[in-house]
Amino acid sequence: MTERRDANTSFARVVVDEWVRLGMTHAVIAPGSRSTPLALALAERVRVYVVIDERSAAFLALGIGLTGGSPAALLSTSGTAAVNFHPAVVEADASAIPMVVCTADRPPELRDTGATQTIDQNRLYGSAVRWYNDPGPPSDVADAGRFWRSTACRAWAEATGAHPGPVHLNLPFREPLAPTGAPLVDAPGRADGRPWTEVAPPEPGADPAVVARLVEALDGRERGVLVAGQSPGADAATLVAVAESLGWPVLADAVSGVRVPGTVSTYDALVRHDEWAANHRPDVVVRLGRPLTSKVTERWLAEAPHHVVVAARPSWLDPHRVASSYISGDPGRLLTAASPELRSHPGEWLESWVRSEAISRWALDDYCDGLDEPFEGRVARDVVAAAPDDASMLLGSSMPVRDVESFAAPRAAMDIRSNRGANGIDGMVSTALGMAAGISRPVVALLGDLGFLHDINGLVGAADRGLDVTYVVVDNDGGGIFSFLPQADHRDFELLFGTPHGLDIPKVAEAYGIAVTLPSPLEVGMAVSGAVTDGGIHLIHVRTDRQRNVDLHKGAWDSVAAKLML
Repeated sequence: MTERRDANTSFARVVVDEWVRLGMTHAVIAPGSRSTPLALALAERVRVYVVIDERSAAFLALGIGLTGGSPAALLSTSGTAAVNFHPAVVEADASAIPMVVCTADRPPELRDTGATQTIDQNRLYGSAVRWYNDPGPPSDVADAGRFWRSTACRAWAEATGAHPGPVHLNLPFREPLAPTGAPLVDAPGRADGRPWTEVAPPEPGADPAVVARLVEALDGRERGVLVAGQSPGADAATLVAVAESLGWPVLADAVSGVRVPGTVSTYDALVRHDEWAANHRPDVVVRLGRPLTSKVTERWLAEAPHHVVVAARPSWLDPHRVASSYISGDPGRLLTAASPELRSHPGEWLESWVRSEAISRWALDDYCDGLDEPFEGRVARDVVAAAPDDASMLLGSSMPVRDVESFAAPRAAMDIRSNRGANGIDGMVSTALGMAAGISRPVVALLGDLGFLHDINGLVGAADRGLDVTYVVVDNDGGGIFSFLPQADHRDFELLFGTPHGLDIPKVAEAYGIAVTLPSPLEVGMAVSGAVTDGGIHLIHVRTDRQRNVDLHKGAWDSVAAKLML
């Protein structure tokens, strides 16, 4: 009688072997029983982070992929554990972040029977994943190794392809789940150590016909602007060079990755000045990446008569429905190829933008430096200025990303990220930890108090993970962004929108073993530098007042307007 082989252990080891061959280095595991075979296999081959809260675990995996490295494996047991991954999967989809999501499941014979911890996990994340596969329970059948290895390679290729994102493997395991000691299924990989299937990435090019369309859409338009949002698809040097040759400015969002000296960073303040906005309305807007964070600027840009979207992603990036031309292709290559064919318009148009940027930058800095009280705009400016060149930054999705967009000066060598795909405030603590794990460099996270508390479970065990993350938490005891909206005048504003929590955030952080610094308004930048130098997990806590913050923002815009009128 032939001895029964251990198919569960064999499958898990084979799949992980393929992923390691392809470049996987990290896995995040939310502990459970049904996922035992894959958990053990991952722990033997890659760096593993065990996180008890599944939502926090998923955002830690998201952070690892966010930094541009290889995707992490994300593993859960069956049932609601898998459901808790969904917010991070949605963000990974919207922001094109690679992630290999593995949900253990009960075998088919236990489904729809009332078996415990069993739900319908078939296509659990719907259209938010690049690929879904349920290979069935592992079994010792002919050519099992080829099937398992090919499946692992397909998952990797789908997650890291031309349009990266999450993939979902739903993995039913029968008991026994732990290794039995029985022989393994014979499933060798390639003898030369290479993956079973290698997928060459598509070579981006500049199709002459597409370049001609771009030239036709732009040529002869003197008053143009290049607008770079998140994931513009072109590097800073390319955009600045193309813009200079055209005589156009580049409006660069703080999370675009291209906000460097030479780009315009104060557009949010400039367009609030009615006379300036009317005199600088462009004839054509060339959009790269997602929309700008500033709604005021987006509304102003929408009034331009022509909008050209240049996008590599297959998704439709035109939320205001203003695109007159949508051009698919590699934005950097297309603009570089089209630039020599376009007529340059050097002169007053670009010079006026350059002068305005210098005036408004001076006005904002002068205003911030003249305050002797906490101001969230100044905190954002000083944190960005103080972060070292080798650090990355993560910005909370409410006021922090807006304040950095409005107040932080351009600087080279600054990697600034934000979960702006789905634009939620969940998972921020864990995303920052994942970024630090993925790049093995310091991360500075600028968060609001609600964003910090929303993912407070992410701090469980964080101090012992060997990661360097400095959290700067701007604490206005509630949802500060709502104070800028019309509902701020509603009689039930505090109950429904202000949502004061009343928590002592420094004490909360200390309960998780986190070092806390309480700087004065003038010392925030120094506190960031000191925390990054010390290493480990730190909290820098800054108290502000929500209503006063609204007034101070209005004062900043008034200061810019006054300087523009000189």
